[in-house]
Amino acid sequence: MIAFIEEHREVYGVEPIARVLPIAPSTYHEHALRARDPQRRPARQRRDEALCDPIRRVHAENVSVYGVRKVWRQLRREGVAVARCTVGRLMRQMGLRGVIRGKGVRITIPDRAVVCPLDRVHRQFRAPAPNRLWLSDFTYVSTWQGFAYVAFVIDAFARRIVGWRVSRDMKSDFVLDALEQALHERRSAGQSGLVHHSDRGSQYVSIRYTERLAEAGIEPSVGSVGDSYDNALAETINGLFKAEVIHRRNSWRLIEECTARRL
Repeated sequence: MIAFIEEHREVYGVEPIARVLPIAPSTYHEHALRARDPQRRPARQRRDEALCDPIRRVHAENVSVYGVRKVWRQLRREGVAVARCTVGRLMRQMGLRGVIRGKGVRITIPDRAVVCPLDRVHRQFRAPAPNRLWLSDFTYVSTWQGFAYVAFVIDAFARRIVGWRVSRDMKSDFVLDALEQALHERRSAGQSGLVHHSDRGSQYVSIRYTERLAEAGIEPSVGSVGDSYDNALAETINGLFKAEVIHRRNSWRLIEECTARRL
């Protein structure tokens, strides 16, 4: 209606048009004053306009994969005091959205002949300090030359990848190499009562892997069979890695970016 009045006011005048349309002349005049003087706009509108640029910047800096929660948390880390619902509302208005993850393929093959350690985590994926809880899992990446498998070791305290390896097969060597990298990265890990949690995949309950954990002074923990919730944080990292790095960039050679980012 405001646009209609602007278009025809020179011919018919504001008041005659307002008598026909369901709008008060004062509403139009207030709109015109706010257009000339931005300080007359409501405080919420001015606040929204000030937040749009930081939200757009954070979304663009993270290759347009961050959703509402991650944009909101990044703004909070930068000292911008804003509610999550406000970020969501403004992102919808600007047409910004995060990447959407698809369903994956089950690749965990449990070895039922091996006695597994107890579950010492019980879905409580929080740690009071670094090197208290590590989570391990691996996922697959489709390439032009076949599947590549990527193993991660994640520190639950900061949700940061501390070890990773890529392999063309699902043998135990590449998950063990990821563990070795994590141990090298966090050299004092075995002295802090560290718990290592994984699913019941044969790679993680193998003799070599179990012996290496014992040698490093790390307590093993294994979730139940066929239950992704028992290793939910690692599954989340796998999904974010594929959605934000692989599928978004369409190149598995960008795997190295994961080590420098908090997923």
